[in-house]
Amino acid sequence: MSNPVIFWFRRDLRLADNPALSAAARTGAVVALFVIDPELVAPVGPTRAAYVAASLSALNESIGGNLVIRVGDPRVVVPAVASALGARSVYVSGDWTPRSRERDRDVAAALGAAGRAFVTSDSPYVVEPGTVRQASGAPYRVYGAFRRVWETHLGAAPLAAPEVDWVPLDGVTPAFLVELAARRRPRYFLDLPDEPASDAPPAGERAGDATLERFVARVDHYDEQRDQPDLDATSRLSPFLHVGALHPRTVLAAVDGPSAGRAAFRAEIGWREFYADVLSHRPDSAWRPLQSRFDALRVDRDAAAVERFQAWARGETGFALVDAGMRQLLREGWMHNRVRMVTASFLVKHLHVDWRWGASWFLWRLVDGDVASNQHGWQWVAGTGTDAAPFHRIFSPTRQAERFDPRGRYVRRYVPELAGVAQSDLARVDVETLVASGYRAPMIDAGVERREALSRFAEIRRPVTP
Repeated sequence: MSNPVIFWFRRDLRLADNPALSAAARTGAVVALFVIDPELVAPVGPTRAAYVAASLSALNESIGGNLVIRVGDPRVVVPAVASALGARSVYVSGDWTPRSRERDRDVAAALGAAGRAFVTSDSPYVVEPGTVRQASGAPYRVYGAFRRVWETHLGAAPLAAPEVDWVPLDGVTPAFLVELAARRRPRYFLDLPDEPASDAPPAGERAGDATLERFVARVDHYDEQRDQPDLDATSRLSPFLHVGALHPRTVLAAVDGPSAGRAAFRAEIGWREFYADVLSHRPDSAWRPLQSRFDALRVDRDAAAVERFQAWARGETGFALVDAGMRQLLREGWMHNRVRMVTASFLVKHLHVDWRWGASWFLWRLVDGDVASNQHGWQWVAGTGTDAAPFHRIFSPTRQAERFDPRGRYVRRYVPELAGVAQSDLARVDVETLVASGYRAPMIDAGVERREALSRFAEIRRPVTP
C-alpha cells in the first residue's frame, strides 16, 4: 500500500461539503490531523476553547476515533508528521486570517523543501476572500456594492461526505486544548469570570445539521422577527460556521428561495463574507481603525474606565437590555445580534471605552468569536470601519429596549432581579422601582454621556482622506 496523505483539519471540522477532504480521499488512505498551537490558544478564553474541544470530540467520533491531535507549532509539527509517515501531500482548506496565511506559507515552504506538496482548495467562505473586486481591481469598501458582485459568484452545490480510508495514529485528547487556553489575559479583565459558559450551544456537524434544519422551518419570518431577542428567530448557526462544522455554501443551499425572510438571511451570510474580504485586504484592521482619523479619538483608559468596563462585562450597568445581553454572553457564550450592537454601542459611546477592549472580551467569551466578523462588527458600531455607520449613530439602550423587547421577556430571562417587576415595558420602569426590586440604579446618565461622545467626535471630525 502506498503511503497515506495527510488532511490537516483547521476551520473545517466536518465531513460533508469539504472539497479539500474529498480531494485527499481520492488519493488513498488519509491521516486526519489537527494541531493545537499553544501560541494561538494562549489568548483564547475558556468558553471558546471548550467549544472547539467539543467540536473536535464530535469530529473524532464521526471518523471512528481516528482524529490525530498533536501539540506544537504547526510549522514544525505538520512537516514532522508528514516526514514520519512518508506522506507525499498535505491537504487543507484555505484559511484567511492574517496569522493563518503567514503560517500556511511557512508550512508549504517546509514541505516543499522536502519534496512534499501542500494542496489547498476551498475556504471557510462561499467566495474566497479577495475574489470580489471592482472593475479597477480595487476591493470594495461598502457592503451593498460588494454584495451585488458577490451574489454573481454563488451557485456551487454542496458536496456529500466522502468515503475515507482513515489511518490511525497516536495523539492527545481534545481536552488538552482547554488546558492550554486562557494563559494570556488582557490586564483590564482583572477578575472577570473565566469559567466556560454553563449553557453553551451544542457542537459538531450533526448538531449543526439539526440546528440548520430547525432554522429552515422558520426562516421565512426571519426578516420580521430577527431583531426581537425574546424570540427564537435567528439561525444560531454562527458557532458551527466559525469552527467549520457547517459550510456557508450548505447553509445558502438550504435557505434558497424567494421569500423576504430567506433573502434577509442570505444578506447576513454576505456580511460575514464581506468582513472576511475586508480583513484579507487590510489585515491591520483586526486591531486598528479602518478610518485612521479615529486613532486620535479620545477614549478612557484609567482606573475609572477599567471599573466601568468591569461593570459592563458583568452585566451590572443598571441598563436592563445591556445587562441582559452581557449576562447572556456569560451564560451561553453567545448573544443575540441586535443586543450585540446595543451593548457594543453602550461601551464605546456611553462609557467612552476603546472598542478594542470590548472586542477582546467578546472574543474571550463567544463560541462564535470569528476575528473578521467580531472585529469589523465592533468597528461598524464604533463608526471606525466600513459602510455608512457614522460615529454619531448612538443606540439608546432605553429606546432599543422599548422597540425590540417591549414586553421585557428577554430582559426577565437574563436579569432575574427584574422577574417580579409587574410592568409591560421594563424600559420605562423608574429608578426607584428598579432599586426596590433588587436591581441597581443606572451607572451613568445616558444623555450626558451621549453628549460627551459627540463632543469627542467633534474634536477629530474632518474630511476623510481616501
